[in-house]
Amino acid sequence: MNWKREWKPLAVIVAAFLVSFYLPVGKPRFDNAVTESLQLVKWYAQEHVVLCLIPAFFIAGAIGVFVSQASVMRYLGAKANKVLAYGVASVSGTILAVCSCTVLPLFAGIYRMGAGLGPASAFLYSGPAINVLAIFLTARILGLEMGVARAVGAVVFSVIVGLLMHLIYRKEETTRVEAQMAEPDPPAARPLWQTVFYFAAMIAILVFANWGKSTEPVGVWNTIYEIKWYLTGLSAAVLGLILITWFQVQSWKIISAAIPVIVLGLLFREYPLIPFAAGFIGLSIITSTSDGEIGTWFEQSWDFAKQILPLLLFGVLIAGLLLGRPSHEGIIPSEWISSSVGGNSLWANLFASVAGAFMYFATLTEIPILQGLLGSGMGKGPALALLLAGPALSLPSMLVLCSIMGMKKTMVFVSLVIVMATISGLVFGVITG
Repeated sequence: MNWKREWKPLAVIVAAFLVSFYLPVGKPRFDNAVTESLQLVKWYAQEHVVLCLIPAFFIAGAIGVFVSQASVMRYLGAKANKVLAYGVASVSGTILAVCSCTVLPLFAGIYRMGAGLGPASAFLYSGPAINVLAIFLTARILGLEMGVARAVGAVVFSVIVGLLMHLIYRKEETTRVEAQMAEPDPPAARPLWQTVFYFAAMIAILVFANWGKSTEPVGVWNTIYEIKWYLTGLSAAVLGLILITWFQVQSWKIISAAIPVIVLGLLFREYPLIPFAAGFIGLSIITSTSDGEIGTWFEQSWDFAKQILPLLLFGVLIAGLLLGRPSHEGIIPSEWISSSVGGNSLWANLFASVAGAFMYFATLTEIPILQGLLGSGMGKGPALALLLAGPALSLPSMLVLCSIMGMKKTMVFVSLVIVMATISGLVFGVITG
């Protein structure tokens, strides 16, 4: 037997045996951590997969089919106007309001279509970080100075991280972009304004379906929240009309998909997730049974789902096992975290950045968590560091990023986010101390 070739499989088998042999089943903390991981995956599947990820997969698939490579490279490519490219990428989160996992299909879509690594990285960070409601609630609950610091820090942060990613990989990115530019771009099938309305309808579905409730009892934000499902349905109706009018989808297909949604919406008024899911099942049937660019749209979306969803669910499972859900514990005791982020030392800020980078924060959940940590003695600097690193990164998103842009680029991006968050926390702690 050739042991030089067989030692790796043997090592894997031995490691798996030892882990199984010494598995601490029956110990309260481990058993609770397993329960927490399953609870987190269940919650993630119920609250995010249908409402966030499936719309994001369809948007990402549409980018690959209906957005020309020339357009992406003109505005976000390595040779695009830097002020325009980074300006657009750095404020994208104010429109999208997505979490660190939902932004991944969108990032993958524009990156594959030729967006420069710098602007794409800025978009990857800003998508979940610059959320209007999150900034507002941060200022309201954690203080005005924390809200302003988060808003300004997130915008500046995304530009700096993007520029650094571009500088580090500028030679490799230049080669990639030149190869893509050499490929002929197919002629546009329809005017740009039609494509803009098409994407606006899909983004509206994503945004309104995930519109969160404000702590204010009255106001425009809560008014929209009260009618969010009507606005979601209206956006879906507009998308259906666009598909019929501009994309030549047969009207009977759209009507056949709409009828079950309307019936289920009337029957299950208290469970809007059911008609929402039915709508995307109908859209999947329409696109998967169509030819041409509509059929390709489904194929691209399905490719993103196959690549991203399993890694995300696995990452959420591991994150739940290690850290638990908000206000619950996993294997790592929560007091370890709270006791390590007091004051404004380099260690406290670095620990907050690393912990935030690996934890999974759904949109807005970081605010009550930080409120509790600040009440337990967390310094303002580490709090800002966690706010800047946490919403933009998570263990699940890291696993997916490795499959999109490779292990090295992912580690560089994660390291830049952690370092920048640490420095920002230190500076903010000195200013406010």
